Amino acid sequence: MIKKAVVLLSGGLDSATCLAIARSQGFACYCLSFDYGQRHRAELAAAQRVARALGAAEHRTLDLGLAQFGGSALTDTSIAVPVDGVQPGIPVTYVPARNTIMLSLALAWAEVLGSRDIFVGVNAVDYSGYPDCRPEYIAAFETLANLATKAGVEGARLSIHAPLIDLSKAGIIARGGALGVDYGLTVSCYQADPVGRACGACDSCRLRAEGFAAAGLPDPTPYAP
Repeated sequence: MIKKAVVLLSGGLDSATCLAIARSQGFACYCLSFDYGQRHRAELAAAQRVARALGAAEHRTLDLGLAQFGGSALTDTSIAVPVDGVQPGIPVTYVPARNTIMLSLALAWAEVLGSRDIFVGVNAVDYSGYPDCRPEYIAAFETLANLATKAGVEGARLSIHAPLIDLSKAGIIARGGALGVDYGLTVSCYQADPVGRACGACDSCRLRAEGFAAAGLPDPTPYAP
């Protein structure tokens, strides 16, 4: 039987690469995206494009009301997205508990599907300093997954795969390029316009552009004028 994996898919560069890696490992990929009240919906359209292009077995988008809490520049338009370069510390673009919430929902779907594998495109090298992107967090969540589910308690071990965790952005791009990822389909910008054009100044845009430059590959990102 073909193995099933749930893949968190934001529509950005990292999650697209993560999906390509899961597919290359022989998994039938069930992609999960979230409309959580982020500043733009362009990344959700990108997630749909990526899921189709990379042959997802299924793709679902769930509605989450995280904008009701706010507390992040990505869910509260009164908080400005930083555009002065990546700074030390946890930036205001951190969305409180976002990865924990999303992984928990992925875990629920995985258990229903009979899947024992969840893929998430977190990275702890070229990233914005989010605490829920670190290796120790992924290890802790995997422990929780096996303690908190019927599948785990009955001995069907669940694994949280974070294949990008120790790669540079250039390394991620090189890996995805070798697997045929079309990065022109993706949107990484924190404040992209309605058609997905990037601002070129936020942390995510800067890290993405630096990654393509370091990888020696052309950047297919459309930028707003």
